[in-house]
Amino acid sequence: MTQLELAEKMGVTDKAVSKWERDLSCPDVNAIPKLADILGVSVDELMRNRLEPQREEGKGLTPLVHTILKAIALAMGVSVAVLSVLTELDVHFGMSMLGIGLAFLAMTSLEEKGKA
Repeated sequence: MTQLELAEKMGVTDKAVSKWERDLSCPDVNAIPKLADILGVSVDELMRNRLEPQREEGKGLTPLVHTILKAIALAMGVSVAVLSVLTELDVHFGMSMLGIGLAFLAMTSLEEKGKA
């Protein structure tokens, strides 16, 4: 079904349907039952897909989370290096920071091994 066809059935413009698809706006709450009926799904199914995107099985960490974990590990290492150069690093604090960084790297490494 095209955006124009859905728009005609819903009594809205095709631009409104385009905005719904791109998550720039949502249909009016009173139009939800009609939309579900047109799409052949229940209101519950329509709202579940809208509010809770389904994760693909076996997909693991999203690329963004993966990048964030690596960035945190890098930040910990850089912090320890800078603080040690400035002679402001407590040994116990430095070891804790390095441990955190290594833990995050291990998480990303395990994720990569699971995909292989």
